[in-house]
Amino acid sequence: MDEKLDAENQSDNLITRRYFLESISGGAIFIATAGGVVLTGQFLSPNVLREPSLRFKAGLVENYPPDSITLNKEQKVFIVRAKEGYFYSISAVCTHLGCIANWKSEEGIIACPCHGSKFNKEGKVIDGPAPRSLPRFIMTMDEHGQLVVDKGSIVGEEVILKV
Repeated sequence: MDEKLDAENQSDNLITRRYFLESISGGAIFIATAGGVVLTGQFLSPNVLREPSLRFKAGLVENYPPDSITLNKEQKVFIVRAKEGYFYSISAVCTHLGCIANWKSEEGIIACPCHGSKFNKEGKVIDGPAPRSLPRFIMTMDEHGQLVVDKGSIVGEEVILKV
């Protein structure tokens, strides 16, 4: 009789096939539901791209010696200070395919390393596949003597900042 009780106790401790399949299917349903909730949350949350401001401070006037061209790599802008002391800013993004151009002081030109476009100090096309000149941006000076460039305002060659 003790053997019969031991056999019944052992069968009670074993997992039945039905219980096993119910557990597996319940777990699968839980995982699918949790995944659906996570994906729905991601879909409903805003996906915002943070871009830098179009207005930025380029530094003090003293940082730019007369007759210099300085590349601000972060903003992709050339800050130009003419011999006469006035300032203007030019985009460093080539108008051909958007590569970042470099100032070649030995040649006195702005050159695009990708396809060979060349521009003069004023940003006008000298040579290459670039279809148009580099755009100029408006420059101002704030109350603390900082140069401020606004890449949102494209201006003509006649607009300069006299200091």
